[in-house]
Amino acid sequence: MENHINYIEFKTKNIKEIKSFYSNCFDWKFKDYGPNYTSFSESGLEGGFEYSGSEIVNGALIVLYHKNLQKVKDKIVSFNGIISKEIFSFPGGRRFHFLDPSGNELAVWSDN
Repeated sequence: MENHINYIEFKTKNIKEIKSFYSNCFDWKFKDYGPNYTSFSESGLEGGFEYSGSEIVNGALIVLYHKNLQKVKDKIVSFNGIISKEIFSFPGGRRFHFLDPSGNELAVWSDN
């Protein structure tokens, strides 16, 4: 649904280890998208883990859905949001990241 939280993304230092942890502790299911990304399901809310070689400070990324990325991006900027990562493509769609006025980073994706 448009404008709702659709996905949550975490950082990880070790994809294999994180998959083992959550599958053994909570029975989550995983699907790999290359060596640096895995998605999870059967957790109540779908999400994923992205490999990071950097220190993980805020490991969660909330991802919203909107069918028109450019429209919502322009609206975010008009209300003093800051684009932290321009629109990019990934398997299944496109997305961008933004900082809200308090500095929280979120993302918006679209399958269009």
